[in-house]
Amino acid sequence: MLSLSSSLFSFIFLSLTISAYGLGSMGPISASFGGHYDPFFCAIDASGKQDIICWGTSPENFTSIPSMAALSGGQGFMCGILANTSQPYCWDSNGTGSDLVPSFYRYNTYSHIAAGTNHVCAIRGYYYSDNDVGSVDCWDIFHESGSGSSSSKSLTAKQSVLFYDQYIADLLFEKIVSGDGFSCGVIVEDNKLICWGPNSSNLGISKISGNFLSLASSKNSVCGIVKGSGEIKCWGKNDSYVNDPPSEARFIALSGGFRHFCGIRADTHGVQCWGDFNSSLIPKNSGFFAIATSDIAACGIREDDLVLDCWFVNETVEPPDYNPPLQLCSPGVCTPRACNEGEFTFNASLLNEPELANICIRKDLHICSSCGTNCSSGYFPSSQCTENADRICTPCSLCQNSSCWDVCGLAQVEMKRRHQHQMQKIVLILGPSISGFLLILIGWCLFPYLYFFKSKDGPTKQFRSCIGKKDPESDANADANPPVPAAQCPGEAQIFRLSELKDATNGFKEFNELGRGSYGFVYKALLTDGRQVAVKRANAATIIHTNIRDFENELEILCKMRHCNIVNLLGYCTEMGERLLVYEYMSHGTLHDHLHGGLSPLGWTLRLRIALQAAKGLEYLHMEASPPVVHRDVKSSNILLDSDWGARISDFGCCNLNEKELGEDMKNDVYNFGIVLLEILSGRKAYDVDYSPPNIVEWAVPLVRKGKAAAIIDRYVALPRNVEPLLRLADIAESAVRDNSCDRPSMSTIADLLEQIVKEGLIL
Repeated sequence: MLSLSSSLFSFIFLSLTISAYGLGSMGPISASFGGHYDPFFCAIDASGKQDIICWGTSPENFTSIPSMAALSGGQGFMCGILANTSQPYCWDSNGTGSDLVPSFYRYNTYSHIAAGTNHVCAIRGYYYSDNDVGSVDCWDIFHESGSGSSSSKSLTAKQSVLFYDQYIADLLFEKIVSGDGFSCGVIVEDNKLICWGPNSSNLGISKISGNFLSLASSKNSVCGIVKGSGEIKCWGKNDSYVNDPPSEARFIALSGGFRHFCGIRADTHGVQCWGDFNSSLIPKNSGFFAIATSDIAACGIREDDLVLDCWFVNETVEPPDYNPPLQLCSPGVCTPRACNEGEFTFNASLLNEPELANICIRKDLHICSSCGTNCSSGYFPSSQCTENADRICTPCSLCQNSSCWDVCGLAQVEMKRRHQHQMQKIVLILGPSISGFLLILIGWCLFPYLYFFKSKDGPTKQFRSCIGKKDPESDANADANPPVPAAQCPGEAQIFRLSELKDATNGFKEFNELGRGSYGFVYKALLTDGRQVAVKRANAATIIHTNIRDFENELEILCKMRHCNIVNLLGYCTEMGERLLVYEYMSHGTLHDHLHGGLSPLGWTLRLRIALQAAKGLEYLHMEASPPVVHRDVKSSNILLDSDWGARISDFGCCNLNEKELGEDMKNDVYNFGIVLLEILSGRKAYDVDYSPPNIVEWAVPLVRKGKAAAIIDRYVALPRNVEPLLRLADIAESAVRDNSCDRPSMSTIADLLEQIVKEGLIL
């Protein structure tokens, strides 16, 4: 983690050109307010055309809005600066735009625009110019009286008299915001904040010094980030927000609602709000590039995938059809300037989306985004911000060394683990002196039981089943782990309704989230029939780049797959353009978390059974599925444990491969499964920089080949009296990770060898 002084230094620089995204300010996403009108949000898309995406009202009304460089929202309308001409353009919920800018200003060019409740002010200049200061023009936008629904009310514009002030007209501004009957701006000459308009006196602002880096306004108040200290200062009516801004946090952007403010934190890029806002509804584990908030909702552009995410101000207000579209949005406004220290030039290629090679409409433009200095709870920064990429946040379950222990709260866990390791060393030193006597004594005691066990045919039959269930008689004293009965394989896939899955996941809320990946998000869900399931929801990038026919073909294959050692597909939903897959819920998490993540340790009997069951699952995919399936990402975090501690293979997909590719990729699956076996045997991660060599294959295989496989057995788990099965497991793992793929066994061979070990090996 960075020190406080270095973090503050970075903050001073990263905030030099920050924009605020909300009422009265300008950015890549903005919100219009309700009142007499239908509220809606708009954002700039990430296609490279800077087209406009709007939601919250009838989407068909927004099909003819031209490309924009930046947006700002007022009450019932939205304004922006045209991407090609720098001219102003405004529209309402009906999509009408030509008459919302007076003809007197329609052909002027502007570098900055700020929409208030019923007026707009803009700074003259060219948007893409380095010299973005100028004089201010203002005009009024008002609704024509008449009956009918809010959506039928029409807006018109005229040159403003209330906002004209000769003193203001003679000044040059570098940034402005607008609220309810007022506008405020920073004067270029002396960096002081002044306000004008009929309600400006209510703010108590009169040439306030402070060198503000960012400004945002709610209906009757203004907040700003002070350069240097990072302090937030606010002015205005007490009813604009019901409590003071957080004094301990620093922000990179602000957005104002009618009675609240929200901001993006400089450290984690998470959202924090103050005022009349239910903070429990804010996504907790997501960072954002930009946010906008209105009187009823807030929306943001997530930093990990550029997907829109929205949440409501409180639980009592939720207008219908308010979900954002599954489209990728611009992380910021495009600019020709060089990025400052504490910023990085956004590189769309890092998202692995070929169509996002350039998000800006011109190749000479780019987006400067603010660096993060930390990560949200449960994650640690595994790399620092560079010129072309932000810091990378990695789940704490993958924390591999002391650099992330403090962040992840693992320091005490590691100290305890090391203490146990030292105690076990003592045991290992003293053990050989008495082990001979104990082995003889135990052997005499166990001989009758061993003879009886070998004579029974139960153990021979028990692993003929698909999962290799645990025999309660033969394993009663094996270890303290719960039994592993055979799982019931599901029937045919079910078609779910979107409303049913939305209710089951509490509206796909963050607190139901189990994980996320390149495909999208996975949520824990409770169906109306009482079943717990996992719902995988495709993100916009997956939907955009996956042909619907290919998806249907893959879905048809997945629906036919049924095995007790894979995570089976229970059903799906494709309503409203969604692609939702419903899977069995695995209540005991991943094998990785039990081996490396601090969850309950696994005994040797259960570890061997998990190895066998996982092998059976991969064998099914390779040999029995039609068509055969190559996993391509076999690892301990993709082996899940169900409620009975049965191992299931997860996160596999379908792809078309020729015979040669299929065989080679299957051998790659074998290699990766060999790594999993080494993890099971040693308790070490696949790659751990605290060891030399850090790669588990480079460390373990030479020892196995020298006949020293006992040296890699996990000493943090009590050694079994009979280590022979573990030595045989090491031999299987060594064969699976051989350099020449032709020398590696098939998954069927591995499954047979593991089954033989589990049947014949007595581990006590």
